[in-house]
Amino acid sequence: MNADRPTILIVDDTPDNIMLLTALLKDRYRTKVATNGATALQILAAGGVDLVLLDVMMPDMDGHEACRRIVRDPRSADVPVILLTAKSQPEDEARGLAAGAVDYITRPVSPPILFARVATHLALRAARRELASRNAELEALLARRPGSADGNASG
Repeated sequence: MNADRPTILIVDDTPDNIMLLTALLKDRYRTKVATNGATALQILAAGGVDLVLLDVMMPDMDGHEACRRIVRDPRSADVPVILLTAKSQPEDEARGLAAGAVDYITRPVSPPILFARVATHLALRAARRELASRNAELEALLARRPGSADGNASG
């Protein structure tokens, strides 16, 4: 497996949509597939997913509910979720963003838009992780400063 390429989880109950997205993404990313929200949550809990492309209209658990569960779970809370749907009204998009999605792409999917949005959200996630790592390093350095038993040096 090519570990240097990010992994995208495609969640859709329509095989044609899965085939299209997989074909579009396969040269740039590793892909995993789930055909329902429950399976997506299991895959995310196992780790190794960098971004989710999530269909809104699915039976049993729709994309909004799946998105809410993804962002509430500490194991997947930092994984960006992009909703994909044919619903194009502003209130549909607002509902998706309120559920915790970072972006919203309407169908039919435009490949350049898909690539740009995926790349943007992967870069933002990487930047957030780097910032958190640097912050942890700085906090550790501060905690080791002479005269600072609690990590806060008094001046």
